[in-house]
Amino acid sequence: MMRTTIILLLGLLVGVTSHELYFHARQPLDTNSLDGQLAWMKSELDISDQQMAQIKALHEASAPRMRALATQVTRMQQELQAFEDTRRTAGQVNFIEFAQFVETRRNVNQACLDSTRQLVLASAEIMNATQRQQYLGMISAAIPLNDLSIQ
Repeated sequence: MMRTTIILLLGLLVGVTSHELYFHARQPLDTNSLDGQLAWMKSELDISDQQMAQIKALHEASAPRMRALATQVTRMQQELQAFEDTRRTAGQVNFIEFAQFVETRRNVNQACLDSTRQLVLASAEIMNATQRQQYLGMISAAIPLNDLSIQ
């Protein structure tokens, strides 16, 4: 009886350990962080360690500008909400202020797009032709690269 209990407990232990190891190994990458995104790029595009170091340096160099733009976008969202709150409570909007807001927002959105496009194209320049084609193919669905291309 004791031998059967030990075998069952060992079997249970091995099964639980195997289950945990399997799902830990198959856990999806965290693509919300820079390291997670770079790890995804490395595995998906077969990027070498040297290429990865260069791409990481590009991303780290652009991070302050991207954070500043993200702060501006957040501020613009808050301003838009303030315009909407004023419209709801007072029933009126200062159209001159709103027009200035729209123009500023358009400029911030363009700056975001330009910065992202520059980062994508700079990263693509580091890649070989096959990697570049695959990368730009995936990215172009999300970011309009227009007529900018790398030969």
